[in-house]
Amino acid sequence: MRARVYERAPRMQPHGSRKLGALALACALVGLAALGRADPEKDAVTALGRLEPRGGPVRVAGPSVPVAVIAELSVEEGQSVTEGQVIARLDRYALQQAVVREREAELVHTEAELRRAKDLAQGLAGAASRREDAEAAVRAAQAALDAARAELELAVVRAPIAGRVLEVHARAGERVGPDGVVELGRTDEMFAVAEVYETDIGRVKTGQHATVTSPALAKPLAGAVDRVGLKIGRQDAVGADPIAKTDARVVEVQIRLDDPAAVANLTNLQVEVEITP
Repeated sequence: MRARVYERAPRMQPHGSRKLGALALACALVGLAALGRADPEKDAVTALGRLEPRGGPVRVAGPSVPVAVIAELSVEEGQSVTEGQVIARLDRYALQQAVVREREAELVHTEAELRRAKDLAQGLAGAASRREDAEAAVRAAQAALDAARAELELAVVRAPIAGRVLEVHARAGERVGPDGVVELGRTDEMFAVAEVYETDIGRVKTGQHATVTSPALAKPLAGAVDRVGLKIGRQDAVGADPIAKTDARVVEVQIRLDDPAAVANLTNLQVEVEITP
């Protein structure tokens, strides 16, 4: 019987394995070096937010009376107004206007009586007393006229600020409700109000550069941190992520935009804000 001869299989040279191992080690070292250089304090702070005019929208309320009904509305949405401009008049304006005219006539009458009392005061007994009564009547008539004019002014709704009419809440014939008559905004100065997480707020300072983006904007908007809020509250702006935190604690940071005209018609638009420390 022939003896079987077994040949030993040649040993594989480990050159390929050594190359792969060296490459993996190099990549790991590069990664560790990058991690060592990363500084979380210098990373951008990102947050959701909204656009609004300086000071936020202003709801112009009606007078402090139980029931107020609009008789005449003098503005429309999108219209610019000046401070003190008449926005609306209430249904009791005409009646109060008549009361003012009546009080004006009474004042004229009492002033005429005072002049006659002064003419008779020379050398007549009791003329001094009559003159004093006439002077008192004039003062009372003037006070009544001032009160009537004040009541008339309460029937007029004026713009407390200069700005644009963002929304009308009550028109002619409608009762003024909790939302007031109109909503105004200083749209010549637009801000992005970012809701920054409380854990990140320590890295935000006034003057820092910020970038504001939204699918509704043609291009990103630049701005700078103008004010950092002093109070922590719940997050209002919620993104589309279904697993995002909806009860986060945030601080409002106001970003003054470099180009407010680009978003003057987009109050309350939700945006994404990136602040560069």
